[in-house]
Amino acid sequence: GALWVILAGARHSKAATSPSENYCLARRRTLQVAVSALLTESGFDSAEKAAVETLTEMMQSYINEIGRCAKAYCEHTARSVPTLSDAVVTLIEMGFNVDTLPVYAKRSQRMVITAPPVTNPPVTPKALSAGQKRTHPPHIPGHFPDFPDPHTYIKTPTFREPVSDYQVVREKAATQRRDVERALTRFMAKTGETQTLFKDDVTTFPLIAAKPSTIPYLSALLPSELELQSLEETDSSEQDEQTDSENAAGNNLTDDPSADKENSILPPGGVVPSSKASEENLIDNPYLRPVKKPKVRRKK
Repeated sequence: GALWVILAGARHSKAATSPSENYCLARRRTLQVAVSALLTESGFDSAEKAAVETLTEMMQSYINEIGRCAKAYCEHTARSVPTLSDAVVTLIEMGFNVDTLPVYAKRSQRMVITAPPVTNPPVTPKALSAGQKRTHPPHIPGHFPDFPDPHTYIKTPTFREPVSDYQVVREKAATQRRDVERALTRFMAKTGETQTLFKDDVTTFPLIAAKPSTIPYLSALLPSELELQSLEETDSSEQDEQTDSENAAGNNLTDDPSADKENSILPPGGVVPSSKASEENLIDNPYLRPVKKPKVRRKK
């Protein structure tokens, strides 16, 4: 409760700038005047500001609850505007004795409060205005919703020709490239490790930290992704040519009538060895293949 009082005091001490805030403050002041009048009728001569704020908040919450329940009862019966019966049912549901209202309204010691000044509700800003708003044709009933604003379906012609000058286009492309590089550099500096020029101030002139590698010459020896892709394409084309030649040779062997299939000797496993298994074991990367030692001729 004390925290709410402090926040409420801070909220009301701040000067309202927007019309909606002025509208809410005006309603709040009217409730404070009503609470003060009720306290005066009850015999109080003075009251603390925190107590008045608490009672005002209780009254505002009570009135909001009455309005919410009345609106719910109204919508439950397929209506859009609450009536007196909805408010009565709401008060009964909240445990209030409705029969005491006429007697309380005709009390003799009640205080008359002057009507608050009429404040205009906050005006919602209008959308983009373009063209003239259409009205309903004769064949459309009047209770149907209005047509949308014309700017939603009317095209707006542009009279500005696109820039095609070579110098302007090149300057624009250069500025966009510079902005992209600067944005990427800042992003990498903020997300990764950075080094600074000044030891005291870390945020000024951040530099992308260089990552030292244990083998600095390895990047120069290993092929790039484009080279690996070209090597894979050449290897696949060579393998296709080899398979085509093997298939042609196999067809020639099977067409030979002198070949005796029954007397052919199979290895112990019963599977004919193929050259594909040996080809799969080969490594495409020339830097990762096993070293072949040259043949040394011995002198006689």
